[in-house]
Amino acid sequence: MNISSILFYAISTFILGGGILAVTSVKIFRAAIWLLCSLVGIAALYFWMQVEFIAAIQIVVYVGGIVVLIIFSIFLTQHSGKEMSSPTLSKKIFSALAALFGTAFVHNLIVHYEGFAFYSAKPFNSNIAEIGTQMLSTTSHGFILPFEVVSMLLLAAMVGCIVIAMRPTANHSIPSNNETESNHLMNKD
Repeated sequence: MNISSILFYAISTFILGGGILAVTSVKIFRAAIWLLCSLVGIAALYFWMQVEFIAAIQIVVYVGGIVVLIIFSIFLTQHSGKEMSSPTLSKKIFSALAALFGTAFVHNLIVHYEGFAFYSAKPFNSNIAEIGTQMLSTTSHGFILPFEVVSMLLLAAMVGCIVIAMRPTANHSIPSNNETESNHLMNKD
């Protein structure tokens, strides 16, 4: 086993460990932090594959955008220290079945393609100018639509955080017009 293989297994263990802890954590803030660790591990895997541009995008969009937005929404809704409710038995069974189905599907792909023998020996073109041209191109090989959809997703996440943060709590009910008028009359006297 060479250094590259050891590094790959270490990064993979870090990603899987962070993902498992994000799913099994009882506190919502800790779950968000473990998700952050898992996404940073995915960026490290991209660096290991020498695709630095995709790694930078992973850090900027997911780590810097989505996870920070999740953490801000947790703080704004004041649920950072609360424990999440435990899932019902039906949710646990469905989650276990989904994990088993996903594992069987990936195993079937590996066996069908003889251990990733379909991998091309052709090197990946990681020229940033070419990636940028394709990302913003409207031709048949362009990716402008997914690029715009991602920006709309980030906008929707921001609006959702604002709506969640501004939702009134049960303790601070909005007074009716009659209560406001009676309080105004009492203050006049």
